Amino acid sequence: MHGGNGATCENCHGAGKAHVEGGGDTTKIFNPAKASAKEVDAKCLSCHAGTHPNFDRSPHAKANVGCTSCHSVHAGKEDKLLKAAQPTLCFQCHNDIKPAFSMPFHHKVNEGAVKCGDCHNVHGTFGNSNLKSTADQNAICTKCHMEKRGPFIFEHAPVKGDGCLACHTPHGSQNARLLNAPSVNSLCKQCHSSVVAGSMHNLNASGSSDVTPCIDCHTMVHGTNLDRYLKR
Repeated sequence: MHGGNGATCENCHGAGKAHVEGGGDTTKIFNPAKASAKEVDAKCLSCHAGTHPNFDRSPHAKANVGCTSCHSVHAGKEDKLLKAAQPTLCFQCHNDIKPAFSMPFHHKVNEGAVKCGDCHNVHGTFGNSNLKSTADQNAICTKCHMEKRGPFIFEHAPVKGDGCLACHTPHGSQNARLLNAPSVNSLCKQCHSSVVAGSMHNLNASGSSDVTPCIDCHTMVHGTNLDRYLKR
């Protein structure tokens, strides 16, 4: 990869003349294996700063997770010289997230249909959790869930204001549709409790057979061009 872009040994290790003349004196050459993470990062960013301008402010850099923590410059066999493929590489540190992808409902990361890098920019962004930055943050989700994209004449306010995470858990959940609550009604009542209290429908029960799901009528919960109450 580096050779194909015109990079030579000296781009990373520095000029070799003094090293050779010193009979292989290791103090006369830059050795990433003996340098600090910050020093290695600075060396890599001397070429890659334009591609990864936010790396120094990223959680990885602040935690001294440097370039060579994930990349193997000489022996990398994966795409982008990674030491291992996603998600195996990411789970080496983020093992607290790994169980979420074994939940009954989850994004298919373990199955290989989705990669961590599809949603996260590991080299740093201005968002939380290294989420990729876009003009519309919902675009991280709607690039796959295109039917939810809009724009809609009648929008559901949380979708526009708080985004997809207001209602959904992104990695995995025990709840269908990756919802943040065990049922649609309990989720809706977090915001619409005053409406439900005066409703003609039985929406206050939990799990009983006579409960009317909100989405029986308000089917277009992400937005619609037809009805201000999000009905079909």
